[in-house]
Amino acid sequence: MRENHPSTNSDDDQRSSLLDLARAEISSNSKTRNYGGFPDPGSGSGPSEPQAPFPDQVLENVLENVLHFLSSRHDRNAASLVCRSWYRAEALTRSELFIGNCYALSPARATTRFTRVKSVTVKGKPRFADFDLMPPDWGANFAPWASALAQAYPWLEKLHLKRMNVSDADLALLADSFSTFRELVLVCCEGFGTPGLANVAAKCRLLRVLELVESVVEAEDDEEIDWISCFPESQTNMESLVFDCVECPINFEALESLVARSPRLKKLRLNQFVSMAQLHRLLLRAPQLTHLGTGSFSATEPGVVGELEPDYTATFEACRSLVCLSGFREIWADYLPAIYPVCANLTSLNLSYADVNAHQLKAVIRLCHKLQIFWVLDSICDEGLQAVAATCKDLRELRVFPVDASEETEGPVSEVGFEAISQGCRKLESILYFCQRMTNAAVVAMSKNCPDLVVFRLCIIGRYRPDPVTQEPMDEGFGAIVMNCKKLTRLAVSGLLTDRAFEYIGRYGKLVRTLSVAFAGATDMGLKYVLEGCPNLQKLEIRDSPFGDGALRSGLHNYYNMRFLWMSSCRLTRQACQEIAQALPNLVLEVINENDEENAGDDIEILYMYRSLDGPRDDAPRFVSILH
Repeated sequence: MRENHPSTNSDDDQRSSLLDLARAEISSNSKTRNYGGFPDPGSGSGPSEPQAPFPDQVLENVLENVLHFLSSRHDRNAASLVCRSWYRAEALTRSELFIGNCYALSPARATTRFTRVKSVTVKGKPRFADFDLMPPDWGANFAPWASALAQAYPWLEKLHLKRMNVSDADLALLADSFSTFRELVLVCCEGFGTPGLANVAAKCRLLRVLELVESVVEAEDDEEIDWISCFPESQTNMESLVFDCVECPINFEALESLVARSPRLKKLRLNQFVSMAQLHRLLLRAPQLTHLGTGSFSATEPGVVGELEPDYTATFEACRSLVCLSGFREIWADYLPAIYPVCANLTSLNLSYADVNAHQLKAVIRLCHKLQIFWVLDSICDEGLQAVAATCKDLRELRVFPVDASEETEGPVSEVGFEAISQGCRKLESILYFCQRMTNAAVVAMSKNCPDLVVFRLCIIGRYRPDPVTQEPMDEGFGAIVMNCKKLTRLAVSGLLTDRAFEYIGRYGKLVRTLSVAFAGATDMGLKYVLEGCPNLQKLEIRDSPFGDGALRSGLHNYYNMRFLWMSSCRLTRQACQEIAQALPNLVLEVINENDEENAGDDIEILYMYRSLDGPRDDAPRFVSILH
């Protein structure tokens, strides 16, 4: 799955000093503060010596003002643990609510504690659901949350959902309940269709942001609705409209009219049914765009050929504010030169759907000197990555996806392009790199040349592949990454790895919060090193690895501090999982076996373990067994 709004920002932003904030707030408000309901002694009104307010009341007033400055949810969580008064004050001042797992607590618990929320983010299924490793009807239904939010927060303005099952009825409820609703973002969600979108478009008159990212929008002929036509006929407040994942045609005339009456529109990402000629018409209506997803980037109208085609190059040249470009589905490579005029200003370029060759891509890349975020298919080849390294000196994030992910093929990118990037892009902070071969030397070079890496995900396609030059395990390469990249918080490992690689991770990966392991590992000791050595570990994802019961038991001391543990196709037994459930009653251990016969056996197909304040969920399907 490829999200179309890449970002390298960490969950924790800059942390603020409570003491400094308190001093600043008291100083700035010293002339206007209401002293517990009494007039200011220096205001000239009221008694000259008013009775002093209760100390606790003053402290809570000051504390609430201070907490308004805390934007990081991690800082807020820490503040709420100081004492009961801080716990109450933090809840009263929180306007943004983040739920990292929809089953970690009940909607009622969340809305009862936080009563002044304007923005809500809820995540559902774990990430491996993107790779079809979880049954589609596992759960993560938004309906209970929709009902609770509608009752508790009628003033809600923003809702972000990820990997949730959202129905048309849910969207209808949202549209009817929130009179000031402004922003809806659905990432990797499913279960809804055009009727739900039509309700949101028609009833949310203040809507500014509607983004459907990598979501499955159900389109049945008998229920399909022209949702684009449902937006208000008057001037709208739309700032962002993203529907590139909607796999059904849209009413283009209605879309063109919507764009024309949306003067604030900055982000527009189109689906594959919008052709180049139609894109041309939209750009003439909205030259103020900063983010554009181009749609198909091909000519689908049979009558538009040759000299009759618009001047696409001139159209792009007029879009002087464009800094982010994506889309290019069903691309005609002959049209690619049309984007040349905007390349010099681009800071983000997503070509992860554009299957074009290295020669064509190099012509684009050599114009992108300001590029900071670049997503691309491995058809760019090593020579294309060398061009990136030579040109994009300010690059912060790189993702290289495979055109063909089969193990038998010889991939077009390798350690050559990887090492070139490390030498030319020294400011790199995040990399996701799919390849069929990689050497320790290239990974070591990356660790030394790019010490600011926060995210390092190297996916060597194939099972247990060693260094192709030395035939040694990839231990030293991954060891160098955790040793030299002191800011690393997210790590994905693959290839032939022994316990030594995991020992490196446990010893040096003290800031790692997310670790993904695929087709790697040797013995239980490897995972034990990680669970005992990474104090900040929040999310651990493991698939097709030889870790078993001993490894699972070694994390008993740390599981309450983690958001979740996912293990599929490992060597776990039901007995060991049952022991963990008995030892840690506030954890939920879900054993997922789609085959009923396997469900009765001792082997575990999938273990999904997470913490919960309200115990096991009540909507588990029959192939999910929750251990108590």
